[in-house]
Amino acid sequence: MSIISEWNSKQKHLKEMIRKPEKFDESKKLFIFMHGSVHFAEVSNAKEPTIMDGLCDGLQKKDYTIMPTDKDVTIAWNIWHITRIEDLTINILVNHSEQVLSSDWLTRLRIDVTDTGNAMTDDEIMDFSKRINIEELLKYRITVGMQTQKILSCLKYEDMKRKIERKDTEKILNDGGVLNNPDSIWLLDFWGKKDVAGIILMPITRHQIVHLNDCFNLKQKIDKKKTFYRV
Repeated sequence: MSIISEWNSKQKHLKEMIRKPEKFDESKKLFIFMHGSVHFAEVSNAKEPTIMDGLCDGLQKKDYTIMPTDKDVTIAWNIWHITRIEDLTINILVNHSEQVLSSDWLTRLRIDVTDTGNAMTDDEIMDFSKRINIEELLKYRITVGMQTQKILSCLKYEDMKRKIERKDTEKILNDGGVLNNPDSIWLLDFWGKKDVAGIILMPITRHQIVHLNDCFNLKQKIDKKKTFYRV
């Protein structure tokens, strides 16, 4: 299953109008809707099941921790990765506020990982996926999504071209959101070159759909395969 093709036209339309003042009301409505679509329906009070609802429908706990082939990750890792990045970028970079993740959340999640997971090896991904509490991971995603919806709803056109500040990217590093590792720390430079509109486009919308599409592919492989690379 591919959900990318259904998304591309919306993403293109959003990119074309998000920095145009006369189109801001329309673009704001669209990016709030798109963000809600990659979260559970309760995040945005959607009346129909969302992409996230569709992904989790029918998944067993063990399915979140399977790495079907040596080219794959896990569904648990994907969900953590996109949720951590959303938490860091929308709260710290866009809203200049504290991230959702806290020591209490780490206790509930049963992990000590605070970064986005970019630099994890296969062994580390498997260990992480087996240790994390899946129910709490999904609750963390819901909490982050609800916070993002509030922040997005308060944005004004003047915010769209506001540049990301270095003090905020440094805060992410100091808070352990990224690691001082080549496979992780590049994110700070990537985000640091953006404005708020750029963060909304990537990672708040585009990045999430790419990884959720990967999750659907993993779900399909798990349904079809009898043996797996790592379980």
